[in-house]
Formats: sequence, structure tokens, C-alpha cells
Amino acid sequence: MAIILDADVIIRGERGSFDLKQWLESRPNDQFEIAAITVAELWHGVERATERHKATRQRYLQAVLRSLPIIAYTEQTAYEHARIWADLESSGKMIGFYDLIVAATALDRDCQVATFNRRHFVQVKGLNVIEPK
Repeated sequence: MAIILDADVIIRGERGSFDLKQWLESRPNDQFEIAAITVAELWHGVERATERHKATRQRYLQAVLRSLPIIAYTEQTAYEHARIWADLESSGKMIGFYDLIVAATALDRDCQVATFNRRHFVQVKGLNVIEPK
């Protein structure tokens, strides 16, 4: 089963508060992917970085993106997105819009989501959420 990495996992890896490389290597039987929306979130971080940190952040992101398949937002993902959105909205347990898309991408592909933001993602019915350790 593939694992989709949430932005916070990659960001903590960049900041050095989580050893992303070691964690990925500790799971040799898993395939890791990244949702297209997460790529936008991460590039947004590069664009907002101060000139002092921008080049370093850009190099890190480019290295990560070279090693992970990027999963597109498809029509089926859009359906999952709408379904999750309606369900969470009606239950009063809405999560962030980007998290909705990451969750929809994972459900569409029958994948797990690796995140440190477990509190949001566990609201999505049927989503398998793991917290990297």
C-alpha cells in the first residue's frame, strides 16, 4: 500500500525536527507519494521564504520532489473531495481545504496518509492515518 506524505512531514524533515530520510528508509516495503496540492503548499513556502533561506528551501524541495511520484487531482479525486467535504461540513468537523484534498487523493488511490496532524485527518471516514516515528 502506498503512503501519501502530508506537507508537515516534509517540512519537519527540512527543519531537522524529523529524520525524513531515515523514516523512509526504515519502511523499504512501502511506496511513498505526494499529492499535487502538497506540492503547491511546499512551493508556497519556498516563495514566502526570506532571500536568506529561499535557495536552501528550494534545493531541499526539488530533491524531495525528484524522489516521489506526484499524484494528480483527477475527476475521481474531485468526487472523493466533494464527498468528504460534504460529510465533514454536515457533521461540523470541517478540516483544512488542503487536508481535504490530500485525504481525497489518498482515498481515491486506497493509500494511507502520513502526517503529524492526525487530529484533522482522523475525521475522514475510511482514511488510514499513520504518524511517522
